[in-house]
Amino acid sequence: MLKIKLQRTGRKHEPTFRLLLTDSKNSTKTGKFLEVLGSHDFRKENTELKKDRILYWMKQGVKPTPTVHNLLVTHKIVDAKKVNVQPRRTPKEKKTK
Repeated sequence: MLKIKLQRTGRKHEPTFRLLLTDSKNSTKTGKFLEVLGSHDFRKENTELKKDRILYWMKQGVKPTPTVHNLLVTHKIVDAKKVNVQPRRTPKEKKTK
């Protein structure tokens, strides 16, 4: 199954990300990807997305990761609600004596 994922690039403490089309079982660090669909810098809000290619692949059944989904919603490529990507918190149990 194909997915649209983020690949971290850039220097230490200066991360930038690429949007990649890759198999869901591949890590983005392996270099095995089919297509580069854009880039994003969270620090500078500098984004370049290939909207037509992203929409084409999503029509073919490709699912984005939750973070990529939220990025696409922010840039109005996808009409949907944002997904909560924060992990669920479990309440700490109080020790009683």
